[in-house]
Amino acid sequence: MHPMADNSDNIVRARSRPTAESPLPNTSPHLAPTAPSGAGEPPLIRIQPSRGWIALRLRELWFYRELIYFLIWRDVKVRYKQTALGAAWAIIQPFFTMVVFALFFGALGGFDKTVPINYSIYTYAALVPWTFFANGLSQSSNSLVGNANLIKKVYFPRLVVPIASVLSGVVDFVLAFVVLLGMMVYYQVAPTFNVLWLPLLLLLALVTALGVGLWLSALNVEFRDVRYVVPFLIQIWQFASPIAYPSSIVPERWRAIYGVNPMVGVVEGFRWALLGTGAAPGLIVLVSTLAALAILVSGAFYFRRMEKNFADVV
Repeated sequence: MHPMADNSDNIVRARSRPTAESPLPNTSPHLAPTAPSGAGEPPLIRIQPSRGWIALRLRELWFYRELIYFLIWRDVKVRYKQTALGAAWAIIQPFFTMVVFALFFGALGGFDKTVPINYSIYTYAALVPWTFFANGLSQSSNSLVGNANLIKKVYFPRLVVPIASVLSGVVDFVLAFVVLLGMMVYYQVAPTFNVLWLPLLLLLALVTALGVGLWLSALNVEFRDVRYVVPFLIQIWQFASPIAYPSSIVPERWRAIYGVNPMVGVVEGFRWALLGTGAAPGLIVLVSTLAALAILVSGAFYFRRMEKNFADVV
């Protein structure tokens, strides 16, 4: 979209479908479309400064869906560019974490006696969605600062940047999930119809990563201390989630509160859907879903409120 600013009435004449390569104003304006000026002419968009809490304008994301696609593709290529092992890192990270957990928590800590199946596949089934969440949170929290040059030069919905950062992790998830399927064959774990819940559980992990990522990415623009807090937060969050241990060790009266951690519902749901361990974690997943939605909605509104300052501060 090539805007042509008219200083008299501050109106921008624009094509109805913008593209990713088009130079746009170095601002975060509030775009209010008005009626077309004539037949066959592009619509008029009035640029106004945003104040206070503003609408999310999710429809605008659909107009920039091609930009989301190209940012995802760019993130995937950059992540493994000039690496000796390439995309194998998507498998190495959860696999060797599983080995460490099996050695220290399983064999030495005795947690292998508390789970109904082999401890290695029990922890790996949890590490696959957890790694997707942790990488998505890490990438999205630093996404605005990492794309500072783009944000300063071009206008587009800033929500595009953290969304693309989280979605780019789906490629890594698929690779790690293939290894999990191989382990299920090796340990003779047969899937059931519960696997139909996996897409929704993955969506829950995505919503959680994006919600927290929106909060942290907006805060990271103002306070660069956030980049030092994120690794520590992820580490603490990992041990607060039932990855190396089953959630059954938590007293039953506290499990609903424990489910406020959205990754509890994701991890327990993955194990139940794939490995058939325990009963359906209905209450935990419900509480985790509500908590994840609350984080996402509040994070999106906070992100949009702070968006007008990104180009000036980043």
